[in-house]
Amino acid sequence: MAGSTPASATGDAGAGSAAVRPPQLDEGARSVLGLAAHRTAGMAGAPIGLVGRPIVSPTAEAWRRFRRHKMAVVSLVVLGLMVLLVLLGPSLWKVAINDIDFSARLQQPSMAHPLGTDDLGQDLLARMMYGGRISLAVGMAAMMMSICVGVAIGSIAGISRGSIDAALMWLTDLFLSLPQLPLLLLVIYLFRERLKAVFGPEVGVFILIVVVIGAFRWMPVARLVRAQFFSLREKEFVEAARALGASTARQVVRHILPNALGPVIVAGTIDVAAAIIAESTLSFLGLGFPPDIPTWGRLLYDAKDHMDIAAHWALFPGAAIFLTVLTINFIGDGLRDALDPRRVI
Repeated sequence: MAGSTPASATGDAGAGSAAVRPPQLDEGARSVLGLAAHRTAGMAGAPIGLVGRPIVSPTAEAWRRFRRHKMAVVSLVVLGLMVLLVLLGPSLWKVAINDIDFSARLQQPSMAHPLGTDDLGQDLLARMMYGGRISLAVGMAAMMMSICVGVAIGSIAGISRGSIDAALMWLTDLFLSLPQLPLLLLVIYLFRERLKAVFGPEVGVFILIVVVIGAFRWMPVARLVRAQFFSLREKEFVEAARALGASTARQVVRHILPNALGPVIVAGTIDVAAAIIAESTLSFLGLGFPPDIPTWGRLLYDAKDHMDIAAHWALFPGAAIFLTVLTINFIGDGLRDALDPRRVI
């Protein structure tokens, strides 16, 4: 009849709709379609990355890259434990660094003296923890001084042109050509007693060593910063800031210098290690801190005459210097990989 729907037609329509039903997608196809939809939503304004990852801050990205360097992470943990030991250890191991006990002189490591004793019976563990504070403080302070001086000179030379750049680079080359160790010895010999009379034996020698080491470590940083400035000052974002009327100081502080700090941070870690070794060398030569201030280098200097009967006296401070420098170098390698934008990790 007209207006009635045959059963066969209804069945055919149902069969037709079943025939055109989309097939079930497997897991791989669903993931591809989901990624495509995710990217489509990202083009509409969703905060996603190029491969579907959320956008992260530069600090988080640098930390992710740093964690990929396993030796750098292990070195960071070891160095952190050493810093905690030298900072908090004296409050737990309450043995004075100058307690003399001739009955316990040159003892091997034991329960009473975990690192042994020296020729006066003084506890080496207490002296190691006290000396670690000074050695690490010298390294950090000398690094900060060399970084500040190097960044200042490198920035001025990198943003300037002509005679200013030439004069600053001439000064840098002059300092690079000077023999460092003889000059270190000469300056310390001339000014050590004067500073000790003004600031006291410990503070005066600390200031002198930091200034002397920092004064001979800024040149590589200056050359590195200058090279970074030469590359960055021609970039598009600096040209845009210059076109908008930004002053030279603003271009340096807000645009160029923050992008040049990656290599500077890596160079700073190397300077810490070099400063610790320089302080240890000066103390070993007897031109560092006084004998009653037990830095790691001074402990090595005091132990050199007893190597045959008390090897532990030199072993532990030498191992502390070696481990500190090694961990700092590995941390520098990790920072270099984490802060290099051209390296894909």
